[in-house]
Amino acid sequence: MNLIARWLINLGLLVSLCLFATGVFAPLMELEKFWIFKNQFSLYSGLYDLWLQGEHFLFIFLFLFSILTPLVKIFGLALVANSPEAYQLRHRRFLQVLAVWGKWSMLDVFVVALLFVAVKLGALANITVHYGLYLFASSVILVQILSLYLYLDSKKPAKLG
Repeated sequence: MNLIARWLINLGLLVSLCLFATGVFAPLMELEKFWIFKNQFSLYSGLYDLWLQGEHFLFIFLFLFSILTPLVKIFGLALVANSPEAYQLRHRRFLQVLAVWGKWSMLDVFVVALLFVAVKLGALANITVHYGLYLFASSVILVQILSLYLYLDSKKPAKLG
């Protein structure tokens, strides 16, 4: 991989990390009930509430796939992008694992989407999507694109010296 491609990948990973961190703490949605009561939720506040309510299994499940998986992917891709090409075979295996595991990182986006649909079905409740959802989803999608690029790059035949 040439220096410009490596630089662009690192920049993409840094942007993704910033989007991710902001998306975790930014409001994902606002729930309005009976036109009076309003609650804003972020991924962080949702996970925190799950823990406080004793929903430890659901907390661990969502934390694993919403927080830990994207972070492992971002830092793993940074490691792949910045290590010598002598490790190309190991990188290919790692990227294959990330490709399978990374699909699960979209699970939380689908859970939030299902939550929106369920709330929208309520007659006296309204939900408003906020920028945190877009930031978080953008981070996950950007990491998927960078992962695919690195995987395809790792399949290229090695250059002879």
